[in-house]
This record gives sequence, C-alpha cells and structure tokens, in this order.
Amino acid sequence: MEASARTAMYPQHRCKNIYLVRHAQGIHNVEGEKDHSAYMSLALLDAHITPLGWSQVDCLREHVTKCGLDKKIELVIVSPLLRTMQTAVGVFGHGSNTDEASASPLLMVEGAGHSGHKAISSLNCPPFLAVEACRERLIENDEDVLWEPEVRETIESVAARGMKFIDWLWTREEKDIAIVTHSSFLDFTLNMYGKECHPAIAEDLSKRFANCELRSMVLVDVSKIGSGTHTCNFSGKIPSGLDMPSDVVDKK
Repeated sequence: MEASARTAMYPQHRCKNIYLVRHAQGIHNVEGEKDHSAYMSLALLDAHITPLGWSQVDCLREHVTKCGLDKKIELVIVSPLLRTMQTAVGVFGHGSNTDEASASPLLMVEGAGHSGHKAISSLNCPPFLAVEACRERLIENDEDVLWEPEVRETIESVAARGMKFIDWLWTREEKDIAIVTHSSFLDFTLNMYGKECHPAIAEDLSKRFANCELRSMVLVDVSKIGSGTHTCNFSGKIPSGLDMPSDVVDKK
C-alpha cells in the first residue's frame, strides 16, 4: 500500500490546540455598519460590547460549557482592548452567583465598561494573559505606535505580527489555548498561513469570523520551535531482574 499525500502525521508534543475567538459585537461594529469610516474614530478605539454582544457572549459560554471546552482550556490569551477582555472573561470566566464565586477574586467588576453586566469571578477559571501582539490593526507612524487619523498598519505588517505571535505560543507550556482577538488580526494572519495549504484548507482559513465566533485549530511545530516530549510518551525499558523464559519464571 502506497503512502497517501493527503494526510500527515506529527508527534503530539509538536502540536497544540488553539481556539480562536473574535470578540462579541462592539459599539464600533454598529457604527461601522452605518459608516465604515467609523472604524477609524478615536472615540471608538476602545469600544465596549453592546447588549447584543453580551447575548452573543452568553451563547458562546453555553456552548463552551456543553462541549467541555471550559474544562480543557489551560490558558486564555486576550488582546488588551475592552471588547476582547469583556468577551474573554464573559465566555471563560465564572458566571455563577454562588457564595464561593463571590469570595474569589474578580475578573470583572459589576457594570465594568458600560456593560450593565454582573461581576465575573475567577473561580475555577484558567489564567488570563493580555498580550499586545494580538491586538487590533494598529494606527501608527514611523516613530511609534500612535493613534493618528488615516494612517493604518499595513495588511502585511499585521500578518507578520500575527505569525510572530503564533510562533511565540511555542514558548508556552500549555497545550490547549484560547485566543480572544479581532477580525483583522485573524483574517490577515490566517490568510498568510493559508498560502501554504491545499486550496480547500486555504478557503476554510480565509473565511471571515463573525462576532463571537469560535474556531478550533491544531497548531503544528514543523520547524522544531518548541521543545520537550509528550507526557504520555514512553521510551520502553527492560524490567530489572533475570531475563529468563516465561515458563521458567512461572515455575519459580
């Protein structure tokens, strides 16, 4: 039987499961649908989630709980903007009002960011890590990252930043990581990875994310960026003692 070029096999310790999430609907999305130039507005730079956005968060949280993903994720990485942080803690934080949850440190205080939402506890949650590298498409100049009208980070720059961020994930020990970020960051980064894939896979990767959509991906370390071995691997050993035939051992 000839080997198939349609499949690939990699050691498990060279793989990670990543769960990509676009933030829920923000007020900038509402205004941007009316006038696309609103996405360049300084007033909407750090937009908060709308009431519809919180409903989207509740739906995704229910899905994550039903499929058991809430027990599997070891780390939540989030863009340090309000809409992504609200989405991240709303989906992966502890939503219960129990006394135990109330006594735990809070991920979000009640009403934070014009949300009108109840407080969210850190009880039994994975750790959260805000990372600048996965934030929204930047507005910049040649000197520094500054918010100036009509000067935006190029598509190529966003994609390069995204690929560098993905490589950075291999410095983390966690194998199941959720990433809550933005549509442009996801679109441009995944389109770049799609260039090396079969056209059908590239088409899947290039589909635009809806608000609060989650997609599961397998990240493969094809260049040995990471290190270590899988905890379930076993090298094989000869048991200690005399190496005798089993019938002789049975008689003894």
